[in-house]
Amino acid sequence: MSTAAARLAAFTSALEIDQIPAEVVDAAKLHLLDTLGCGLAAHALDVAPDAREAMLEPGTAGPATVIGVKSGLPSADAALANGVICHALDFDDTHTGAIAHVSVAVVPAALAAAQAAGASGADTIAAIVAGNEVVTRLGMAAGSLFHARGFHPTGVLGVYGATAAAARLRGLDAETTTQALGIAGSMASGILEHLADGSSTKRLHPGFAAHNGIVAARLAAHGSTGPSTVIEGRFGLYNAFLGRDDLPIDEQLADLGERWETPRIAFKPYPACHYVHASLDATREVIADTPLKPDEIAEIVAITTEAGVSLVLEPLEAKHRPRTEYDAKFSLPYSVAALLTRGDVDVTTYIGDAIGEERVLDLAGRVRYEVKEYDTFPQALPGGIRITTTDGRVLEAELDYQRGGPENPMSAGDVGAKFRTNAELALSGSDVDGLEEAVLGLERLGSLDALKALGRARAQQGAVA
Repeated sequence: MSTAAARLAAFTSALEIDQIPAEVVDAAKLHLLDTLGCGLAAHALDVAPDAREAMLEPGTAGPATVIGVKSGLPSADAALANGVICHALDFDDTHTGAIAHVSVAVVPAALAAAQAAGASGADTIAAIVAGNEVVTRLGMAAGSLFHARGFHPTGVLGVYGATAAAARLRGLDAETTTQALGIAGSMASGILEHLADGSSTKRLHPGFAAHNGIVAARLAAHGSTGPSTVIEGRFGLYNAFLGRDDLPIDEQLADLGERWETPRIAFKPYPACHYVHASLDATREVIADTPLKPDEIAEIVAITTEAGVSLVLEPLEAKHRPRTEYDAKFSLPYSVAALLTRGDVDVTTYIGDAIGEERVLDLAGRVRYEVKEYDTFPQALPGGIRITTTDGRVLEAELDYQRGGPENPMSAGDVGAKFRTNAELALSGSDVDGLEEAVLGLERLGSLDALKALGRARAQQGAVA
């Protein structure tokens, strides 16, 4: 039997848009649109200028567009900069079965590689779908195991999807793509230690993945080789990172081209860790029926899965008072308290002085949690809330499926509205309209020239870095 990398390479290197069902193409375009909107909002708020400035430092020009940069950059540098900025708000999509951010690794690599190759919109979509299917299947075979070991699946797995997309756009054959995936295994990386102090390394991970995917494909094209057993081998992905040689990767690869995971990638309605979303929507459901003021609340119990605890609830004292903007995005107590205090959670919730507002932190200090086993996890990220009022009432709600996933979807209109809200922070109305039209009609475009509008994105005056 051929190796996992060889099977993935055979599928991705030959994938053409006419082999992809229309609903999968539509989903891929919506995820592309959403990813770009997230990056435009982050640029407008000047949240993560470091990656962009680092890639600009050498002063080297190239063919690939970077959000907020008028002149192009070399493809690998552009992929890194865009991967970081599109993930900076943690507003981008997640495949819940793989527990990985998919588009922020695959899309920046695909766009940069496509512009470098002068590829068509149709080929770009095929490459994005190819990369998506690689990341999701590798992740679904492992579930929450990477997180349990302290690894970030977005970085560890994203590089394989980025490599597949970049190789497809370079026109590499199956054998050379297998070599590229083998090379990518030595570039797979990403640890979750940012949780210790709220530092910003997590948002670098998809940038590294996108950058390294382009480099892996480039190296393979010039003759470098990598192990074809990079996934299941004695020192391959699963053994090296997880100490496991029994994961069901064969099962995940058996129906490539028949089952499509791209439409199952979940959109985010909130710019925070996906493990807080179900509890936020449950809170919204409670207060829609029973409006509450913070001083009427005695205690809040967040209900979540065991897998979410280490990310958004422990150490609880630190989650009660997040230290940095990124720390706040991984605090379920802060997020719920912000919703109850301010009435909404949006991109401003986790920016600047907002995370230090004492009335929010006071309420966050009244949050504890309970762990529950849900049948829907890890295919979904369920959760709930139970609020006890000062007069003894108990108000509660739960979601088995978080909003934005396939079982509780955001509509195409919802995703478009999210894109426009985000993009309008950084672009003129005409550029927003033109970019949306180009992405939604991408398969009909002979080039990606329309995406150069991303380079005209501007930061808002007085935005908080």
